[in-house]
Amino acid sequence: MKLWRSPLAWTFFASLVLLVGVGGWLLTDPATSRSDALKTGGLAGGAIVALYALWLNDRRRRVEERRQDIERRRHELEAQRAEQDRERVADERFAKAVELLGHAADQVRVGALHALAGLARSRPEYTQTVLDVLCSYLRRPFSRTRPTGADPDPEQERELTVRLTAQRLVTDLLPARDDEAPAYDLDLTGARLEYLDLSGKLIGGLLLRYASLHSSTNLSGCRFKGRVYLTAAGTETGRLVGYFRCRGAVFESHAWFSGTAFAEDADFTDTTFAGPTTFKEAEFAKDAVFAGAVSSGSLDLRRATFAGQTDLRFASLPESVSLYNTRVQAEKDVQLPDVWDVEQLRDGDLRIVAKHG
Repeated sequence: MKLWRSPLAWTFFASLVLLVGVGGWLLTDPATSRSDALKTGGLAGGAIVALYALWLNDRRRRVEERRQDIERRRHELEAQRAEQDRERVADERFAKAVELLGHAADQVRVGALHALAGLARSRPEYTQTVLDVLCSYLRRPFSRTRPTGADPDPEQERELTVRLTAQRLVTDLLPARDDEAPAYDLDLTGARLEYLDLSGKLIGGLLLRYASLHSSTNLSGCRFKGRVYLTAAGTETGRLVGYFRCRGAVFESHAWFSGTAFAEDADFTDTTFAGPTTFKEAEFAKDAVFAGAVSSGSLDLRRATFAGQTDLRFASLPESVSLYNTRVQAEKDVQLPDVWDVEQLRDGDLRIVAKHG
């Protein structure tokens, strides 16, 4: 009974019926030979078999497509589960490393910092979060003091080593200036930093408000896509200690140096300030160089003081420049753009003014 229900049996039955029917019908025609009648009947029956073969092939194709679709979904599900497992492991690594940053042993803290950096390298989506954690560590209170003639405090020296490691890892995680990569933000507000070197890096926004920058700071060749604030940056004594190098940097947005105190040379040679820029009330205790700098946004130099050799020969100046009570020293070499001049004050200092006409 099952055999007669199969499509194959019905196909052969229909083919036989057509063979007999068509052949018998043609044999009734005297003009048709027996061989032609059988040949035509065979073609009619064979057509049924061919149609069945086509149907069977199409059915096999659809079954194979469904099988492949099921297999693809299975692989996608396995990949999703594997990705979830990797995310879970990454979250656990991140949580454990953050926890170890509070460990008493400095070598454990250094290991935790490297673990975080390794996580950021293997999982790029963690990079901004890891940078936030590293910056948060650098914002922790830290005072490196040593009385005259006293030996260094071992605990302070160990903590300084950890902090220098954090600074280096921050630099390593930032993309190069010309890379087609995300521009990550750095929040180092109030941080105590030493030998900070971000040169040649692509950075989003940079916050260094009230930061203590010791020894030297190098931002040369950086490209800042977001806002940069060094407002009132300085040390505990109110000065930015060490050399400040910012040659050939590009500030695409705000560049805020208001109230920043530069105790050593400050070099902004060939730097581009594309957005609003202010050095309002900034203090330059030694040489300041802006030769070849380009400023296309507003430039605010109100109440800025230049105590050393000063080169303010900008390659390009914006229409909006504020120069109120901008002071330079009469006994120092002062180089100015052609559109600026100096006038002497009663206390012997000079202040920069714009030429008229």
